[in-house]
Amino acid sequence: MNPEDTEVWEPEPVKVDPGKLTASPPSDAIILFDGTDMSAFDIPEGTEWIVHDGIVTITPSKEQQEIPVVITTIQEFGDIQLHVEWRAPLEIHGEGQRRGNSGIFLQKRYEIQVLDSYNNRTYSNGQAASVYKQHIPDVNACRPPGEWQTYDIIFTAPRFMEGGELENPAFVTVIHNGVLVQNHVEILGTIRFIGYPEYEPHPLKQALGLQDHGDAVSYRNIWVREL
Repeated sequence: MNPEDTEVWEPEPVKVDPGKLTASPPSDAIILFDGTDMSAFDIPEGTEWIVHDGIVTITPSKEQQEIPVVITTIQEFGDIQLHVEWRAPLEIHGEGQRRGNSGIFLQKRYEIQVLDSYNNRTYSNGQAASVYKQHIPDVNACRPPGEWQTYDIIFTAPRFMEGGELENPAFVTVIHNGVLVQNHVEILGTIRFIGYPEYEPHPLKQALGLQDHGDAVSYRNIWVREL
């Protein structure tokens, strides 16, 4: 197969203007990034994340990385509520998948796409707030590049039987900038750039991840609640 074989371009989500929102962590939240350091993450070689003024920014590559690097949390999680604030670079380089590309990985394998999708057409199941190559967001709630965006994600982890067979699939709800864009959709398996998703048995609790795809995407105020 080719990557294009699993790109879905229609329908194109309608653009909506989100309201202005701010969010402080609730008292029972586990803080993954509070603006001071990245000690909650394991950062492998091949990627550099710079903390400055309460923000962490990926050091960009001259060319977008063909094989992205994913940093993962040291703590592992099952069912969660996750809050992430992210920002695409103000200065625009490239188009489609080559503009402000990153991603949020649930259990290291189920991706909610981070992308500058403001006046930037790409395949619909690969734009911002998509379950990558699986579910198109109901609408496009992206703010312009350089402005902060919020994801609030409710994730129910899959369950596997003792022999490794899938007992219950994963489900995810995504609220983008206060707008519901994925309403308890069923995750079809581990994301695939080429080919179709399939489930692979894994423990109930797994790490969360942030993707370095070579673009200077910034993050702040990342917290999670175990459900």
